Amino acid sequence: MGKTYSVMKSANGFTEEGIASWYGTKFHGRKTSSGEPYNMYAMTAAHKSLPLPTYVEVTHKGNGRKIIVKVNDRGPFHEGRIIDLSYAAARKLGVSGTGTGPVSIRVINTGALDLKTDAVVLPVPASGKGKIHVQVAAMGTELAAERMADDLRSKKIPSVRVHVVENDGTRLYRVRVGPLPDVDLAYKVINELNGIGLNKARVIVD
Repeated sequence: MGKTYSVMKSANGFTEEGIASWYGTKFHGRKTSSGEPYNMYAMTAAHKSLPLPTYVEVTHKGNGRKIIVKVNDRGPFHEGRIIDLSYAAARKLGVSGTGTGPVSIRVINTGALDLKTDAVVLPVPASGKGKIHVQVAAMGTELAAERMADDLRSKKIPSVRVHVVENDGTRLYRVRVGPLPDVDLAYKVINELNGIGLNKARVIVD
């Protein structure tokens, strides 16, 4: 529309507030600005000036929901709108029905993420401290827990383990991903799990 936008040299520490919108079926399968095909069911987004790719945390200022998305496209080019979410991201944030919503965004630490792929990289902290895990489920039997763990491994979710705890003589088998180096990466893992239909995962710090 006759306006020129410049890409930031560095996105470190970037935050912004404004309106989020989303785009869906009309663009599904088309090339994004990064060259990747747009997938309305992936956790991605478009931004006017962030480097591609950049991972950002998006917080809905109305309902408090938070998601992490990979910015791999350009837009939205409507006044007042700061980010265009994929359909999947908009649905998880709670704006797919309303079309738009008030949000704040912040760039997250991408040092632990592999930016060449959508895969999650799970390095273990060298210090062994800061035991951050994503707990997927807690099972009453070892068999059920191992079946879920094997299923996650088959879906290329790495560092899946079954932790056994006892409470009042009862054993509980917790299916977890980790340990992880930081909470930002833990939320990225949760997004990946949500994408395969596991919506009850949560971050655990032991």
